[in-house]
Amino acid sequence: HGVGVGVRARAPWPGSRGHSGSQRYLRRRAVRRAAQPAQSLRVLAMVGTPTKQRDFRFCIDRGGTFTDVYAEVPDGSPPSEGKKSSFRTLKLLSEDPANYESAPREGIRRILEEVTGETIPRDAPVPTDRIEWIRMGTTVATNALLEREGARSALVVTEGFGDLLAIGNQARPDIFDLEIKRPSRLYERVVEAAERVRLFSGIDGGSSGSEAATEGLKIVTGVTGEAMLVEKPLDVESLRPELQALLDEGIRSLAVVLMHSYAFPDHEAAVGKLAAEMGFTQVSLSSALVPMVRAVPRGHTASVDSYLTPCIREYLDTFLRGFDDGLRDGVKVSFMQSDGGLTPAERFTGYKAILSGPAGGVVGYAITTRAETTQPVIGFDMGGTSTDVSRFDATYEQVTETETAGVTVQAPQLDINTVAAGGGSRLTFRSGTFRVGPESVGSQPGPVCYRKGGANLAVTDANLLLGRVLPEYFPKIFGADEDEPLDAASTRSAFEAEARKINQELGLVGTDQEMSVEEVALGYVKVANEAMCRPIRQITESKGFDTASHVLAAFGGAGPQHACAIARSLGMSTVFVHRFCGILSAYGMGLADVVAETQRPFAGSYPKHGGAAPSDARAVMNELAERCLERLISQGFDRVKECECEVFLNLRYEGTDTAIMVPEPEDGDFARAFGERFEREYGFKLVGRDLLIDDVRVRGIGKSTLLQRVKIGPSGTGKLPDPDSVARVYFEGGWREAPVFLLEQLGAGAELEGPSVVMNGTATCIIEPGCVAEVTEYGDLKIGVDVKDEVKDDVFTSEVLDSSEVLDSSKVPDAVQLSIFNNRFMGIAEQMGRTLQRTSVSTNIKERLDFSCALFGPDGGLVANAPHVPVHLGAMSETVRWQLKHWAQNGGLDEGDVLVTNHPMAGGSHLPDITVVTPVFRNGELVFLVASRGHHADVGGITPGSMPPFSRTIADEGAAIEAFKLVRGGTYDEEGITALLTSPSTGSPGTRKLADNLSDLNAQVAANRRGIGLIQELMDEWGERTVTAYMGHVQDNAELAVRDMLREAAERLASRFGTVPGDPSKVALSAEDKMDDGSVVRLTLTLDMAEGGAVFDFTGTGGEVLGNWNAPPAVTCAAVIYCVRCLVNQEIPLNQGCLKPIEIIIPEGSFLSPSETAAVVGGNVLTSQRVTDVCLAAFEACANSQGCMNNLTFGDETFGYYETIAGGAGAGPAWDGASGVQCHMTNTRITDPEILERRYPVVLRRFSLRRGSGGAGEHAGGDGVLREIEFLSPVTVSVLTERRAFAPRGLNGGEDGAAGRNTLVHASDGREINLGNKNSVEVRAGDLLRIATPGGGGFGAKPKEK
Repeated sequence: HGVGVGVRARAPWPGSRGHSGSQRYLRRRAVRRAAQPAQSLRVLAMVGTPTKQRDFRFCIDRGGTFTDVYAEVPDGSPPSEGKKSSFRTLKLLSEDPANYESAPREGIRRILEEVTGETIPRDAPVPTDRIEWIRMGTTVATNALLEREGARSALVVTEGFGDLLAIGNQARPDIFDLEIKRPSRLYERVVEAAERVRLFSGIDGGSSGSEAATEGLKIVTGVTGEAMLVEKPLDVESLRPELQALLDEGIRSLAVVLMHSYAFPDHEAAVGKLAAEMGFTQVSLSSALVPMVRAVPRGHTASVDSYLTPCIREYLDTFLRGFDDGLRDGVKVSFMQSDGGLTPAERFTGYKAILSGPAGGVVGYAITTRAETTQPVIGFDMGGTSTDVSRFDATYEQVTETETAGVTVQAPQLDINTVAAGGGSRLTFRSGTFRVGPESVGSQPGPVCYRKGGANLAVTDANLLLGRVLPEYFPKIFGADEDEPLDAASTRSAFEAEARKINQELGLVGTDQEMSVEEVALGYVKVANEAMCRPIRQITESKGFDTASHVLAAFGGAGPQHACAIARSLGMSTVFVHRFCGILSAYGMGLADVVAETQRPFAGSYPKHGGAAPSDARAVMNELAERCLERLISQGFDRVKECECEVFLNLRYEGTDTAIMVPEPEDGDFARAFGERFEREYGFKLVGRDLLIDDVRVRGIGKSTLLQRVKIGPSGTGKLPDPDSVARVYFEGGWREAPVFLLEQLGAGAELEGPSVVMNGTATCIIEPGCVAEVTEYGDLKIGVDVKDEVKDDVFTSEVLDSSEVLDSSKVPDAVQLSIFNNRFMGIAEQMGRTLQRTSVSTNIKERLDFSCALFGPDGGLVANAPHVPVHLGAMSETVRWQLKHWAQNGGLDEGDVLVTNHPMAGGSHLPDITVVTPVFRNGELVFLVASRGHHADVGGITPGSMPPFSRTIADEGAAIEAFKLVRGGTYDEEGITALLTSPSTGSPGTRKLADNLSDLNAQVAANRRGIGLIQELMDEWGERTVTAYMGHVQDNAELAVRDMLREAAERLASRFGTVPGDPSKVALSAEDKMDDGSVVRLTLTLDMAEGGAVFDFTGTGGEVLGNWNAPPAVTCAAVIYCVRCLVNQEIPLNQGCLKPIEIIIPEGSFLSPSETAAVVGGNVLTSQRVTDVCLAAFEACANSQGCMNNLTFGDETFGYYETIAGGAGAGPAWDGASGVQCHMTNTRITDPEILERRYPVVLRRFSLRRGSGGAGEHAGGDGVLREIEFLSPVTVSVLTERRAFAPRGLNGGEDGAAGRNTLVHASDGREINLGNKNSVEVRAGDLLRIATPGGGGFGAKPKEK
């Protein structure tokens, strides 16, 4: 928020004089700036105006490959004419050790030498007497994190939590990759500190028996105002030997994260003091960096800071030591932080440096576009390997938590979304579709055209072939001697081979549909454009904004090449390309302000009536504001003239996890501002809920000297100059001649009609047919999209599409449009999921992400299933088909109906998973259905949480709903759904969490509504006939991919096991495994090499059991489709086509197809894992994973809590199994330890890896985890687990993993009781539950030691 809602600071701070609108001095700085003439942007001068000699200002973006420099320099006018400025730009290699030590310093030296005419030797200190300031952004921190080349560091953490950051949220990054790749940890060693602090709740002093446990212990008031119990004081000296051992190993950097240090930082401070005294050069305390609740992201942030800050310091030292002594005394050196604000070099730290470079670009386009438009703006920064998108609307959009290189960082950062599609993204054609990325060809060898031996085509190659990259305007830096131009001939040759392959695979050779080389290249560009549209839709539509109402600001090396097509696809009418688009990140440094931030956790409530913030919160605001102001004043800013503060409250509704950082509005009513934003983003209000304040944040802003925007001369006669050349550029419909203009030769007011090309340094701007570009007074391009009457290039009208025979579903689909529709259908399912997550209330859906969303055809066939929870994959199709059949016989479906079901016999999984289905009508006809399934906190049954270990029939498990219209013709039936949930017809106890059920059902309805809106938009854009045709085509495409995989698998396995006697085209395999009660899952797998088909025959599987691990057929279907998708090992849409080559045989009466009254709650969470293990074992894909979800529930009549716990993953033929991770059919997250302890009457005593539990082998299985929970009050505890009797199996000589174990330790006498695999017990205060989860099996025989 370098600009935003601000509080102008006076002396004293206004809040101390009483609260009123006139005393807060609020104003929106971005709007103020936009209202000024653009050339006046530099009127905000620092205190102590520099001497006349200091007339150089440098803005530098040090990237991974190139360093960009923008310098404001004197223009050489005589003093009598006043001080005037000109500029210089420079681009040089970031690493060139043969010629210079520091690229930014070398850039400064070259410009000083050029402008002053004075020789400055490279080995001499660079003079600083004429430099006013230097502002820099750098990717040094980001690259060190990505490449894991930071400082050697260690972690100090509370005893029992040494593996907390390694386990993280326990989710795996790619649910379909059997080789689970988790980022390597940043720290080398872990020291566990014998200390423990926790919240002291009313429970602790009660009559439950826990009172004695707190006698003699210290109770203190924490930073939040809450009572904190110091259970185990820190003996800081006990850490000295371990810290000394780290120093002896050469480790000098330390991260410290102790439980609840956000509220009680004393222990961390003591560790930090000792470490500094002992000689650690970097100590990062989590409580000092981000004093916010949630130990895992706070700990990761401290770890990142300790890992990266030494790299930043080393980089700064290298940069600074090449200047003369004047640099430290008279030159202000600032660095861009991830939040878009500058900070002095000495305050620049690792965890705030990750988005340092991209943040400059956001500031650059945000400030400059405000001079041209009042519309909100989307930043589109397309580089070599990825594309960054962001949004600006008078204020910068920020987030407080992001993930970079697999590490969660908790700090204010600009909300920049990155997609793996850039100029270097690899182009591949697989299974009938065009693919762009996510793999990159890199810079070595790079695209084919780089003359470095690259064999893989990239987006840059496609643009080169289409005439959108012009070699004659590109630097000649290629080839062995780095003096040749781009190699257009090799690129064309490679595309000719690609076109031959594609036409052959699609059967188009010799037909009128045969694709030309240019059509293939354009097809890849279209697919790349669609991939880049997805994150833009995400950051707009998912927050309640209309994408089409934005301006697209394109920059970066490749952004302007794609901007017109991207804008057209998104319905945008204007594109803005900055004059310095190729170096906009550097330019933006000169438009940013210096910031000083501070934050404090706060545990309080906002007044129910709204209005002004409560006095205790206001007091914290005042204190924090003074702290920010002091930091700014110490840097030379004038308190009154140059400083202002922005105040934020982090607010959330009670009982939810959706906190929003709300800036203080004009009227000071944070509650109103929060409510409006919550309703806009989530579509509803939570009436009657208390509003809680989690944090107070203040951002101090020092208004600094800004760059002077330099105008260009007018176009004069109004006529365009002669083009520099004429290029041939390929668009839809063929080659077009396009004049090429040099931007520096165009005057203000000049208009260019498309097609034309504007060269802006090394950046190429393609103005497409139908578009018109105007040169602004500052030399920028403002492009109107489709303002001329031209045939649209990338998006046909629905009339054109609907009249085209090629789009008939009986014909061969267009491979390019197939790729685009695959993306669009999946994008709709993903946006439904984001809506559901944001609008839900329960922890299960919002935090643990136990939900799935999908689209279906009018026959109930799956079209796209967003990859949320694998056990839901494909299973919802049975649900939708059952509903279609049921309602066809019971009154039919009408527009406005919404259906609810959870019954296993109606295609459900288990009762807590409630599915909401909404039909989609168009012109009175059913065209689609959308559905969302979420795990509800409670639906009744004999135990809280509705996961009873001892259920014998479905009546024990809660409310079972076969079919119910939650909404009938637009009318919501709350009374009806309430009756079904609270008074089940089976006689089961009703739900204990009705309010949460209703809220989550409303969220599912909202998610479905979102999906319907997106489907209707898609049909408006492409036409109903086209969309429905491609609904079938994407399923056919998935079928093709699965058949290809099955053929390959059959051929591989045939070479090992032989074929079926008498039928050489088939391979028969078998596998079986047991549940802990001995029930067998038996599979005979027959693969057909000729057809690419498979039969999964579960004949021989055990019969229905008098227990709850019976599994409805939909669960087995989900397990099979999950395994098939894992083995395909490529991005394909999850739809009905995946199952077309597959036949699944499940014997009636088995526990995989039980009776209607059978208990099934464990089938979804336990048996599904065993079916998966058996299927993958038959393919010899990997050893068994932990084979269990380790379900734990506890609660009473007032609350219920549910979690699934990670374990060890099975090893494979080329990898070790991952440790402490969710496996196969689930990928739900686990609640952060501090959140768990704040909300429930428990203390988490240990959460660590269970070392040695993974099976040995050539590749070892992953380790399970050890989780110990102490209960502070009497509750009912239930465990529903497997693999406690039969261990996860190894494969091909690998050893088995260790079986799990559930143990209850009684507080009264210390007895340890084995609970077995399924149990429900009443615990007392002080009792401890210890869950040891299974390890994964090993793969291959362990090599013998020599």
